[in-house]
Amino acid sequence: MLATAQTGLTYTQDPHDRERYQALRRLGSRIMAAHTGTDRTRIEALFEAETGYATPKIGVRGAVFDDDGRLLLIRETADNHRWSLPGGWAEVNQTPAQSVIREILEESGYHARPLKLAAVWDRARQAHPPAPYSVVRLFFVCALEGGEARTSLETSGHGWFHEAEVPSELSLGRTSPKHIARMFAHWREPGLPTEFD
Repeated sequence: MLATAQTGLTYTQDPHDRERYQALRRLGSRIMAAHTGTDRTRIEALFEAETGYATPKIGVRGAVFDDDGRLLLIRETADNHRWSLPGGWAEVNQTPAQSVIREILEESGYHARPLKLAAVWDRARQAHPPAPYSVVRLFFVCALEGGEARTSLETSGHGWFHEAEVPSELSLGRTSPKHIARMFAHWREPGLPTEFD
């Protein structure tokens, strides 16, 4: 609904249609406010700032493995210090691979090298909690290249885990048990094709 309103406001020339798309955006904001408990005016301002044709936002996640086959997870300060694969938004003027390298370094202090694009998943189809935007996430299997553990403004810790040791307290808005299981599968079998939905 909000994507339709944004795209309509981008292309319409008719003042009556403009009013209809603005009304649709207000309605979408009210619905989102009711479902999230967030102030409606804040949500309206968020979507008024979005202009142009509505497209998905791109996120990246890195499944970094060490020589012992352990997976790096970080603790997200924004989600009660729950565990997640390191990652975040892809940056303008960086390739997705460069973005995941940067995110891993910023959040953990480790240098990693992407080996393969393991999955391209639409966030809404991965059983995550609702989000205000359409998001596509690129999951990379990466090898540890060095570095030293450190935290950041976004993270409060890190850990290396074998598959049977992965903590259950995951940041489910970012990383699900399915994501972790599939990354271990891609690490064990590098020839698996890229997954997508």
